[in-house]
Amino acid sequence: MQIGEGHDPSPDDIADVVLKQFDELPAKRKPRDRGVAGVREWVPLSGIVAYSRTGMKCLPQSKLPLANGIVLHDQHAEILCIRTLNHHLLQECLSLLNNPSLSSPILRFRPAPTDTPSTTSFQPFELLPDIKLFLYCSEAPCGDASMELTMAAQEDATPWDLPPTTTSIPTASLSPSPPPTLPGRANFQLLGHIRRKPSRADAPPSLSKSCSDKISLMQSTSLLSSLTSLFISPSNVYLHRIILPSSQYSESGFRRCFDTRLTGVKGRVWGHGYEFQQMGVGVTAREFKFSRRGGDGGKEVVGKFVSSNVAMSWMRGDGKTGGETLVNGCLQGRKLFDIRGASRICRKGTWGLGVQVMKALTGAAVAGGFGNAGLVDGMVIEKISKCLMAEKYRDLKDSEILEERRKVKEEVRACLGGWVRNEGDDKFGLEET
Repeated sequence: MQIGEGHDPSPDDIADVVLKQFDELPAKRKPRDRGVAGVREWVPLSGIVAYSRTGMKCLPQSKLPLANGIVLHDQHAEILCIRTLNHHLLQECLSLLNNPSLSSPILRFRPAPTDTPSTTSFQPFELLPDIKLFLYCSEAPCGDASMELTMAAQEDATPWDLPPTTTSIPTASLSPSPPPTLPGRANFQLLGHIRRKPSRADAPPSLSKSCSDKISLMQSTSLLSSLTSLFISPSNVYLHRIILPSSQYSESGFRRCFDTRLTGVKGRVWGHGYEFQQMGVGVTAREFKFSRRGGDGGKEVVGKFVSSNVAMSWMRGDGKTGGETLVNGCLQGRKLFDIRGASRICRKGTWGLGVQVMKALTGAAVAGGFGNAGLVDGMVIEKISKCLMAEKYRDLKDSEILEERRKVKEEVRACLGGWVRNEGDDKFGLEET
């Protein structure tokens, strides 16, 4: 994998931007002082350009049917960071549509297509062509990319055994089948495999895939979510490089995770702006002071740090006191599964923001507000509207306009092998509370 490129900002520069922004946030957005001598909380930190996130929790699979679109399934820092990038991009779309005379530092109306409709993007917006996206991570992504680090951290690197499975099942219990399982950190010998969160064997089981697996998929689907991909072309929204401390980089792990196990789709180009784009890696000497290493030159500090259950959400425009503090997938201080505790980046919140963008898009098209970028015809707007006006979230994801995106995901998942869908939180509607 390629490390560094000629005219890109250095890995230290990228890390400094994210770390400096985190330092400026109020104490309530940071790990807490537990008041116990010699004990401090640690948490992973991730940031995309000027978008910053911390977190490390995941919603158990058994709780998904209760989430109703208002509880975040995955609070790992990398995923929160990417979800917030999508929220910010939708806000930028809305701002451009409501204020045609303004410009955006990251988005523009897409020029009229020169290719055939079957291969070109249909979306009205695109990222500015000179934009590059860097993901800073204070810890290696959980899953396959960090297996060598996990093994090296053990006193005994013997592969962990998975819980025993019953080989003799009474006839009466054959239906329904038990839910499929995925390894967390168990079975070190299974390198290159799909892994689940949380990785601890004593944690409630989930089918949420590791950050390594999700980022691997995003090398083909882009960083855009399904909803954001209705409005923004994915063609330029791929990770350029991932930046992490030298202590968290395993060359063999990253090469296997993000390169060799994806050989089956390397060079693949799909329709609507999707293609496989290999991301690079940059290594920094900087350490996050709230990491497990405490900014101590990459040296692991034993017995000093305990994991934090608090996640922080911040993006450009929030100011020094804005953003969100999240616990168990909802706003801190609110009850789990209460609509008042819904994060702005939850499924239902993103859906609602998408509807606002669609209405503004429809109004701008009727008023001729696109100027020279009037490339969105009525048929495209109708398909976007039909998708967003779906009765249930699962109907939205299965809509006609997202068919090409589904094809990309299916092909990459087949290449990775063993991808089990994390279903249960898709039967809610936009108006349900």
